[in-house]
Amino acid sequence: MVRRLAGIRGALERNKTLRYVVYSGVVGVVSGLGACLFFVLLEWGKYFFLEYLAGYPLSKPGGEQLVALERSPVFRRWMLLVLPAFGGLLTGFLVHRYAPEAEGHGTDALIDAFHNKNGIIRTRVPYIKGLASIITLSTGGSAGREGPIAQIGAGFGSWVARLLRMNVRERRLMLLAGCAAGLGAIFRAPLGGALTAIEVLYREDFETEGIILCIMSSVIANAIFISIFGQRPIFDIPPIHFANPVELLFYAGLGLVCVPFGFTYVKVFYGMRDYFFRRLPLKKALVPTVGGLMVGLIAYWRPEVMSGGYGTIQKALMGTLPVSLMLSLAVLKIFATAFTISSGGSGGVFGPSLFIGAMLGGAVGQISCGLFPQWVGNSGAFALVGMGAFFGGVAKAPIGALLMVCEMTGGYGLVVPLMFASVIAVLCSQGWSLYEKQVLNKFHSPAHRTDMVLNVLENVKVRDVYDPTLPVTSLPQDMTLRELKRFMVHTRESFFPVVDDRFHLKGILSLQDVRSVLFEDSVAELLVVGELASPPVSVRPDISLYEALMKFLSSGYGQIPVEERDLGVVGMLRLEELMHAYHQEIQRLRED
Repeated sequence: MVRRLAGIRGALERNKTLRYVVYSGVVGVVSGLGACLFFVLLEWGKYFFLEYLAGYPLSKPGGEQLVALERSPVFRRWMLLVLPAFGGLLTGFLVHRYAPEAEGHGTDALIDAFHNKNGIIRTRVPYIKGLASIITLSTGGSAGREGPIAQIGAGFGSWVARLLRMNVRERRLMLLAGCAAGLGAIFRAPLGGALTAIEVLYREDFETEGIILCIMSSVIANAIFISIFGQRPIFDIPPIHFANPVELLFYAGLGLVCVPFGFTYVKVFYGMRDYFFRRLPLKKALVPTVGGLMVGLIAYWRPEVMSGGYGTIQKALMGTLPVSLMLSLAVLKIFATAFTISSGGSGGVFGPSLFIGAMLGGAVGQISCGLFPQWVGNSGAFALVGMGAFFGGVAKAPIGALLMVCEMTGGYGLVVPLMFASVIAVLCSQGWSLYEKQVLNKFHSPAHRTDMVLNVLENVKVRDVYDPTLPVTSLPQDMTLRELKRFMVHTRESFFPVVDDRFHLKGILSLQDVRSVLFEDSVAELLVVGELASPPVSVRPDISLYEALMKFLSSGYGQIPVEERDLGVVGMLRLEELMHAYHQEIQRLRED
């Protein structure tokens, strides 16, 4: 069994395309199932605490009607004061006792793990983060599910990468694949989830190397999620489209309105953390309780700010909320989110950003419709555009936000105003970001330090270095141990490729592999070379010396067989030859 698994891993190592398909499939399945479990527990948790215990008539978006039970007929408003504090108490104990890195909104932890921690997220973090976020959102904490599901999916990806003993580069990519899978599943936005995962790392760049893995894992996770919960978009929208170019002026105004609110959102969010919650003379585990109590005071007056607020967003998209209410909710949501997450509660900032953007967009849309009915058609369209523009501006991820909003609403007819308003919001919001761990571009990321150094080995191929005329001493895989001992008397070699009858590589045998059984005469006729050999490691003539160097470093060998698909083993590449070629290339570049 072990040899079979080693053989499968060897085949994956030799075929990059197959490796990406298999690895992304594994991450997509695990993250997709994790997203399904998270969604079910969250919906039932919200029903139990907010509808059954408090009796609050929680409104829901059109595409999320999982729990159809009746709420309690008695609305106990006083419970809205204590439920967020109770959730903060549970979350504070759980997080600070078992996984302190699971506090906060999660996406920053993902970004930090990519840039600074070699793609490593502790195995327990996805479970603690998921449970803590469910408690926070179910008890009315003002947060979203993007941060938790991103960190949960990324944690699964990191775990799979460590389980399969991938290198640091691939582990980082698996981290992103897990994030994309979680986002693509729970928001039913496979393309938006994939692009957000590679866009949110930087303010002015993309992690393009991960796009294939992210798309494949996101599609697989989304397919699993919609097969269980249906493929209806999260939000229902009226028949809206963009047809009048004059409306772009009003959408530009919406983009500008998002800028000061975005600035306030970021400054309040981190200001409350740095200048209030971190200075409280309390144990860190108790601080989320204080934040929950502050949320409860707002919720007692305006319960709409509790949890994700998707039902209220749905009403804004339908144009049924008054302007004064939407403006007040936008301001209150900023403070409620800061009280929840900045105090150490667990949840995301994507959902609150959508809420604030929808409220601002709905207000701008209704005012524009009232003043200029001949030019502006539907206020719900402005609510939809506001969702993408506000998050794009504060997160510096306009493309991912645009696509996710379109997929969550089905509002593809508003792509043009979405692009226009988002770009304006981003251009006017360059001085701040909702994600502290974001870096400007790849050259500012520790994950890409080696990219700044000229990699001369990329320009030299294996075929240019190894000597195909030198004989290769290979061993047939069915050679017995006794025959091997006789053979070794007549050779000075200590490292042999093990091949089949067509000279295709089946393993690597060194003296160190057989030292323990070399003088065991009782098994000399029973053991064959193929059973003693280590898993095969080879290079192709057409790959670069940089890829070959990675094989040397990962295997620890001093020489590696050169193998062609049809001819089998055709030569040996020695580490000394590679280093000599490196020095020659450096000398040539200096002379040029």
